[in-house]
Amino acid sequence: MEFEHTLMNSLGIEVKETTKEKVIMTMPVDERTRQPFGLLHGGASVALAETVASYGGFLNIDPKSQGIVGLEINANHIKGKKSGIVTAVGTPLHIGKTTQVWETRISDEVGELICISRCTIAVISLKK
Repeated sequence: MEFEHTLMNSLGIEVKETTKEKVIMTMPVDERTRQPFGLLHGGASVALAETVASYGGFLNIDPKSQGIVGLEINANHIKGKKSGIVTAVGTPLHIGKTTQVWETRISDEVGELICISRCTIAVISLKK
């Protein structure tokens, strides 16, 4: 996949591992992802979580006839982070014909939970 002109590129999100059962990505906590008070922006965490869920969702469809779009996302921001790298690990809770539900846990370098998110993905038909 091409990420050059995407939000992933803008936020510095990097793909580390991708399977149908698990997606791992990292994101820096820096001037691109912090809010004005110097902490990791909740919206950046949500963008990371939806990116993980969407990538995982894509791996579980037939891309010749199906597409995926985010349907709903929620996130609980557990702990602040001022710098460094966060790692997001997404796993599917449900893989259905028309929807998927992914849980993403975002942690810091020592494994402390920063954010937990659940994202529902809609599977859409590309046939006209």
